[in-house]
Amino acid sequence: MSEVSRYLGLTPPTVTQLINSLEAKNMVVRQADPADRRVVRVLLSEQGKAVTLRAKAYRDTSLKKLVEYLGEEESNQLADLLLKMHQFAQENPPPDLDRLQMNGDEKLD
Repeated sequence: MSEVSRYLGLTPPTVTQLINSLEAKNMVVRQADPADRRVVRVLLSEQGKAVTLRAKAYRDTSLKKLVEYLGEEESNQLADLLLKMHQFAQENPPPDLDRLQMNGDEKLD
C-alpha cells in the first residue's frame, strides 16, 4: 500500500479505502508475498482486467476522434504543449501536503 500511495501521491489510508472498494467490487485481489509476510500484493482480477481493457479501448477511440477533430497541425501543437506541461510539472513538484499550513497561524521553514 505504501508503494501505491507514493506512486499516486495519496495518503496510505486513502489508498487502503480505494483498494478496499475495488476489492469489494471484485476488481482486485490481495495476495500475500510468500517471501515477505509484511508485503501484500494487489493484483487486477479477471473482472478488473476486462474493465481495464474496455477503458483503454474507449480512451484510444476518444483520442483518435480528437486527432481527427483537431487535424494534424493542431494535434501536433497539443502534443507539444502537453510535453511542456509534463516537463514543467516534473521541474515544479507539488508541495508536501503534510507541511502545508492549516489555518495560517503555523510558521514552517
